[in-house]
Amino acid sequence: MLEEPPLLKVKRPAQRPTQAQIDAFQNTPTGFVADAMDGLGAMDAQIQALGAGFGLPYAAAGPALTAYNGPADVLAALAALKFIQPGDILVSSVNGFQGCATVGDRITGMAKNCGAIGFVTDGPMRDFEGVAKVGLPSWCTGLNPNSPFTKGPGTVGFGVNIGGRQVETGDMIVADRDGVVVVPFAQIDAVIARLEQVKTLEYALDKEVEEGLKVPQNILDLLESDQTTYHD
Repeated sequence: MLEEPPLLKVKRPAQRPTQAQIDAFQNTPTGFVADAMDGLGAMDAQIQALGAGFGLPYAAAGPALTAYNGPADVLAALAALKFIQPGDILVSSVNGFQGCATVGDRITGMAKNCGAIGFVTDGPMRDFEGVAKVGLPSWCTGLNPNSPFTKGPGTVGFGVNIGGRQVETGDMIVADRDGVVVVPFAQIDAVIARLEQVKTLEYALDKEVEEGLKVPQNILDLLESDQTTYHD
């Protein structure tokens, strides 16, 4: 017979990006960050900015603080409020459960009061108008008015798997209207270094398109090479 687990397990933070590292991701599109990670890093496309088409804020970049609640529970997310540092993004896993909301306007309001700049979950949210009033950028799978419980067990600060990505407290979260990208803590400096190259290439291509580019030259070269065959 299994022993009953404690209602909460809290892991003290062991890593956090420097302010310079955090600043390097501000106002950077998620697509650029994913490109700097070889085209990877994004959570499942079901996790989208809440209300991005209705005037709600939909961009945030900051360190993750993780909470694992389990299906239909919110105890760990509530406990995580105590450990939020200014600039954190609260990443709250419910194991992908869609049967009720993960949080609503009160918890997002408290998270913002604690200094959080964003909220990410793999379940639905509720209280749309209240969340809009709070103004905390949030990413979720949709809306569901059903209520969660506060029974536990849950964890704060431990790794969580959310949207197909493993997220550890201290990883960088970069989120916007396109979705949510996770930059593992150990890769932050390497990604920052590659971001400058990505930005240079992206802005140069943007300029070419604005000036009338129709087909990239490398594609034209391929079409004229022996690597393309034509058939009638």
